[in-house]
Amino acid sequence: MRKMMTKANATFSSTITIFLLLAISHFPGALSQSDEECTPDYDNTCTDKNRAFNLKLIAVFTILITSLIGVCLPLFARSVSAFQPERSLFLIVKSFASGIILATGFIHVLPDSFEMLSSHCLNDNPWHKFPFTGFVALISAVFTLMVDSITTSLFSKSGRRDPCADVASAESPDEEMGPASHYGHGLHHSNGKELSSNLQLLRYRVIAIVLELGIVVHSIVIGLSVGATNNTCTIKGLIAALCFHQMFEGMGLGGCILQAEYGWAKKALMAFFFSVTTPFGVVLGMALSKTYKENSPDSLITVGLLNASSSGLLIYMALVDLLAADFMGQKMQRSIKLQLKSYAAVLLGAGGMAVLAKWT
Repeated sequence: MRKMMTKANATFSSTITIFLLLAISHFPGALSQSDEECTPDYDNTCTDKNRAFNLKLIAVFTILITSLIGVCLPLFARSVSAFQPERSLFLIVKSFASGIILATGFIHVLPDSFEMLSSHCLNDNPWHKFPFTGFVALISAVFTLMVDSITTSLFSKSGRRDPCADVASAESPDEEMGPASHYGHGLHHSNGKELSSNLQLLRYRVIAIVLELGIVVHSIVIGLSVGATNNTCTIKGLIAALCFHQMFEGMGLGGCILQAEYGWAKKALMAFFFSVTTPFGVVLGMALSKTYKENSPDSLITVGLLNASSSGLLIYMALVDLLAADFMGQKMQRSIKLQLKSYAAVLLGAGGMAVLAKWT
């Protein structure tokens, strides 16, 4: 079962990579050369290509470092007993990170999509006559649920074919087997617990991969917009805000990777993949600065739809797989005090991201 899970995770990760590269680098909207480019809203006195180039280089390295710190903190914190996954403090910190991810979807990504797809640069028909942002976010959330449930269902069926479980279930009734029947019952009970543990581990792994997908899409898109602009007034504020944003978002993802109990090689790969996506987006935006027009209709549509799909995924993951799963779990349900602390952590994380929205 674990080999199947590893193979599926590798296939899913490869599919994500191919999809992102095609969507950002080869989708017509991302390489728009449309003549219908709108005039930017900012003052031209802020436009300085040479200074913007230096600021973008600073952004690449600072965002990379802070992303690495954020995603690696939970992984190395496991050696501290207070931060073990079964401890209350871990749940509180995870709730804080979940609040960050939830606010990222609601406050950062979704409004950006609304703004882009309702821009005056787009034709009234159909972009101003139908709420495409809400529709795509809805489809994305339902699709995430579908992937979540079908993946779990497939692996739970494969887990039930465990030969040990079949042996236990084939034991004869008590009156025929005597003392041996108690051994069979115990074996069946033990295998039931093992199956439940495997399914929970699978859930954590599905959550980690799907959450990384949503974060990666958002990170590349925002990096692309930073790399493509030469507005120094915008870039300076974005660098500081994105550093905090990536660090806190990385903490949330790092906690999920920790619970997935991957080997160190896969943990390092997922952490690296998260850390390089925003810097990669910045570099890609710099390379495409001559052809990528952030205010062209095609680019607004492409980035707006990607943001909408990313927001639906992030909102679903934060509410269903992270917050609801923890707050409705046995540990939280046994302690009102722990629930209140965790709610405070959620609001603190979401509030912090809401403050950062002023600059991003």
